[in-house]
Amino acid sequence: MGQSSIIFAAVLFAFLPNAAPAPDSATAAANVVDAHYNHLKSFKVAFTEIYSGPGISRSESGILWLKKPGRMRWEYHQPREKLFLTDGQTAYFYVPGERQARSAPVKKLDDIRSPLRYLLGKTKLEKELEGLSLAPDVKPLQAGNVVLRGIPKDMKDRVSEVLMEVSPAGQIVRIVVHEVDGATTDFRFSGFEENIPVQDSLFHFTPPPGVEMIQDTQFSQ
Repeated sequence: MGQSSIIFAAVLFAFLPNAAPAPDSATAAANVVDAHYNHLKSFKVAFTEIYSGPGISRSESGILWLKKPGRMRWEYHQPREKLFLTDGQTAYFYVPGERQARSAPVKKLDDIRSPLRYLLGKTKLEKELEGLSLAPDVKPLQAGNVVLRGIPKDMKDRVSEVLMEVSPAGQIVRIVVHEVDGATTDFRFSGFEENIPVQDSLFHFTPPPGVEMIQDTQFSQ
């Protein structure tokens, strides 16, 4: 995803009152995550995205919606308005005020955010991340969470490692994506609202009058 910020694999969480002890293996932790997300139909969460690359550093924040099957809407509010969404088939990126909006087939999209849609699918984390293991050397943001590491199978040429912090409830509260070029994207999530009504219209994009739609598989930001 170049300097675009993004996926995957994985986002999202709220804690249960009587949380279970932290899983003692990567497989156990992955099973808890699978059980949680494979039963979700929709959710809304606040996110902060921190990007660091050669000569570049930025922090952005906004709201993320996900809804089955495979639909996402990233609304960036700070420091400027931006929109990234997928309707399950096509992804769109638009910055209000610009004269062009970009689109790409989801299957061909080269964007770090795109793998996160697995969270609302029927899949297994161990199938998404190669070499999945615990990362005891990485301190979690919150006590009781565990950190997993692995490499997204469909982005091995681009991503060297993904770290995923998981709560005892199976929610993913942080995803850190390390790219092969040295860039890092750190996604942090809070204020989860799960299985809430989410209108389908949120995942439809119609370019504003006068805005040209162009195809581009890499959404640099």
